[in-house]
Amino acid sequence: MRVGSAIAAILVILGLLRPAAAAEDRYFVTGDGVRLHYLEAGRGRTLVFVPGWTMPAWIWQRQIDEFSRQYRVIAFDPRGQGDSAVAPSGYEPGRRGQDIADLIARLGPEPVLLVGWSLGVLDALAYVHANGDTRIAGLVLVDNSVGEDPPPQPSRHPTKPGPRLPREAMMRNFVRGMFKRPQPQAYLDRLTEACLRTPQPAASALLSYPVPRSYWKEAVYSTDKPVLYVVRPKFAGQADNLAAHHPAAEAVVMKEPGHALFVDEPAHFNAILLDFIRRRIWR
Repeated sequence: MRVGSAIAAILVILGLLRPAAAAEDRYFVTGDGVRLHYLEAGRGRTLVFVPGWTMPAWIWQRQIDEFSRQYRVIAFDPRGQGDSAVAPSGYEPGRRGQDIADLIARLGPEPVLLVGWSLGVLDALAYVHANGDTRIAGLVLVDNSVGEDPPPQPSRHPTKPGPRLPREAMMRNFVRGMFKRPQPQAYLDRLTEACLRTPQPAASALLSYPVPRSYWKEAVYSTDKPVLYVVRPKFAGQADNLAAHHPAAEAVVMKEPGHALFVDEPAHFNAILLDFIRRRIWR
């Protein structure tokens, strides 16, 4: 048994920490009539996790297991992803941010800690840009640009000659490339299948958000709530600038994992997040 697991087991026995709660399926209808899905586990103050491009809510499973011991955990399936409806439209920042607003309104009056990863960073910032920060207790932004300097460098890999790969093969490569730690093949297959549920037109629209980089920077600097920016070294420059210039922000650079860093190194990521919550959000 790992040290963290052993400590958690002792706390459960002593009654100081609840066992992990099983996640239950929930649904709600957005203001434009789309039925969206989320997972809910635990009770108490609320954490809302938003996944990345085409990803399902259950990619946050290790965080659901860990944080549902102490908090109410919500893992969201954005429109066109996971078990949410595939809507004919709404795959742009304004509507995606409003979907988060509709979800938060359903969860009750208390402020939530909003956690976004990859495209979920942009969706969370779109929410803040349009709705302000009155309904959030803090903001956690995981491994995407926030509009700070320096801009992300374009990929250095040249386009390979030859025919374009079928969509399924491309998505399998994309999913595999998110991790540096070996993941079970069954897990990769399940994740690829979930990602392929997002139709190609919607997936393409999500990759071409029609706003300037300044839009995201304006959003993150508009809040005085605590902000945690957790990234890989490729965003270290932005992390340094955000922490230096935003009075409520702090940053952590995780050097070893891949893009899905909370899956590659869940114990490390969870410890970073829990420390932030206890120091800055709900002391």
